[in-house]
Amino acid sequence: MTTTKRGRPRSFDRDAALVQATLLFWQHGYEGTSVSDLTAAMGISPPSLYAAFGDKRTLFVEVVDRYGDTFGAFMNKALDDASDTRTGFAGMLDAAAVSYTDPDHPAGCLVITAATNYSPQTADIKEDLRERRVANVRSFEGRLNAARAGGSLPEGTDTRALAVYFAAVVQGMSQQARDGASTAELQRVAEFAMAVWPEPAS
Repeated sequence: MTTTKRGRPRSFDRDAALVQATLLFWQHGYEGTSVSDLTAAMGISPPSLYAAFGDKRTLFVEVVDRYGDTFGAFMNKALDDASDTRTGFAGMLDAAAVSYTDPDHPAGCLVITAATNYSPQTADIKEDLRERRVANVRSFEGRLNAARAGGSLPEGTDTRALAVYFAAVVQGMSQQARDGASTAELQRVAEFAMAVWPEPAS
């Protein structure tokens, strides 16, 4: 009597699979990406996807978390590495111009572009992305408050409005990149955007 050996599940590179999922969600958004799209791009079966990543929602959240530490890490890096706040914001916008137009991945920002075309059933995904964008505004405001307290911004600077302004510029640059704007064009946008920076009284 012969017995049939059960085959071992095919192994796969989890990080590489996450990159493929990231690119799909980035290009097509949450609603526009199906489970079959994901399994085809990731090279795994639906049962393997569910076993390794949970459902589509759980995978998407992991993708967005990972995006912030990889493709989207340029923002905090530019702000953290700069010698002063103004240089940090200028560097962040310049880095956005480069990243959002990089031909090696979809244009724009995943957290911004994946937030459209939501149904009532996926309102939680839309809200999660909204909260992430709002958190960026709060982070900008905190940095600007520190700059004002340190004297590199005038005492009367409306840091909340300035934070919202920079967030709007970043989001607009993302959409312009999706619409075909070049790196050089977005770098010019970044230069114009920095012209509003309030200078402390001499």
